[in-house]
Amino acid sequence: MGRTSDKFNLFRITQALTKKLFVKTYGCQMNVYDSDRMADALAPLGYQIADGPEGADMVILNTCHIREKASEKVFSELGRLRMIKEKARDQQGRIVKIAVAGCVAQAEGDEIIRRAPWVDIVVGPQTYHRLPELVARVDPSTRSRIVDTEFPEEVKFDYLPVEHLPRGPAAFLSVQEGCDKFCAFCVVPYTRGAEFSRPVFTVVAEARRLVAAGTRELTLLGQNVNAYHGEGPDGKTWNLARLLAKLADIKGLERLRYTTSHPLDMEDDLINAHRDLPQLMPYLHLPIQSGSNRVLSAMNRHHEVDAYLGIVDRLRSVRPDIAMSGDFIVGFPGESDQDFADTLALVDKVGYASAYSFKFSPRPGTPAAGDDRQVPEDVKADRLEALQQLLNAQQYAFNKATEGQRMDVLVERTGGREGQMAGRSPYMQAVNFQGSEDQIGEIFSCLITQAKQKSVSGELGDLKGAA
Repeated sequence: MGRTSDKFNLFRITQALTKKLFVKTYGCQMNVYDSDRMADALAPLGYQIADGPEGADMVILNTCHIREKASEKVFSELGRLRMIKEKARDQQGRIVKIAVAGCVAQAEGDEIIRRAPWVDIVVGPQTYHRLPELVARVDPSTRSRIVDTEFPEEVKFDYLPVEHLPRGPAAFLSVQEGCDKFCAFCVVPYTRGAEFSRPVFTVVAEARRLVAAGTRELTLLGQNVNAYHGEGPDGKTWNLARLLAKLADIKGLERLRYTTSHPLDMEDDLINAHRDLPQLMPYLHLPIQSGSNRVLSAMNRHHEVDAYLGIVDRLRSVRPDIAMSGDFIVGFPGESDQDFADTLALVDKVGYASAYSFKFSPRPGTPAAGDDRQVPEDVKADRLEALQQLLNAQQYAFNKATEGQRMDVLVERTGGREGQMAGRSPYMQAVNFQGSEDQIGEIFSCLITQAKQKSVSGELGDLKGAA
């Protein structure tokens, strides 16, 4: 009887110490990385990852402020979380903490507390390393609300714990943050701050830990990742090309990628790295936003179309099979029919394997938001449809051209159908094939058998490196 009671009490203590955390991530890959690191920061407090907000003891919305109506989407989600929080309190006597993080938090912290007073914590993208302290300060009895959106003097990466859980075969690694470019449409300089590059030794140490935990592919992240200039172990400043070469020496790290790049920072040695480093995949996301020099100037991009095309030509001269990806904004204030035609002409000339395209949306506080030459919504919609038709045709043509080819595929996860597995080609294509879960984390030769719009199907062959 006593032993049963002891076991029951131990179970109750364990349950009390184990808390559930759900993080909903909006936006870019850097937010995915930040969400993982927030979970790492809270793991020492006993928080384990939950599959959804129901039953979670803490919910974090990691927000993005790039697109129009981003704030309203957050407030809509907060309305649903309010019901979950009240139900847990009234029916279960359980306290659920709610936090809003990321760029919407940074830009609209006080407004979040005003409109959603059931939120406990608002934390910016540069201060989420303080989450354990902020969680400890929450006092439900006083309905205290905490807003921490200052740009701190300390560097958050210096205060984050090591990774709590493996990231999987393909992982993100943030090496650079912030932006000094101040494009007229972008909020990043205001929400992420000035450009900052992590020291080489911290990047390499994190990469080694990830590889030791099973990661085979790393994507280096930054708002302007190719502006990376971190302190090297020799005391000198290292650029991205030198960092990539250092990471390529890590045993077991088979693949490297980096995103997002700016044309102004595509230095010669970075271009040559695509020729010299076998681990660096032949795929590059290099946004231009518009094919019109007049619009590029209005966007404050500080480069012209010919400079961008010159970079693409140089990349293809050193790595002929490189696949290009890009970003495009249609309907920027003052964009004329001819400006849009110039964008279509650039897309036709480059030939993209994939791309992201959006209608211009005014972001409060940016120069373009106050421009009185706003393009009508119906015109923006028509231009976006025309651009996406061209980009989709190029993506399908690229996928179609790989039919019958053999390429290495990193198996990342199970697919959507029974017996199906999914991975990525060197060109970032989603590849689906019949396989088994014990193949996850391995790289196989794969025959591409069928092209689709956003993916390809294949048949696995030999394991890479097999005799």
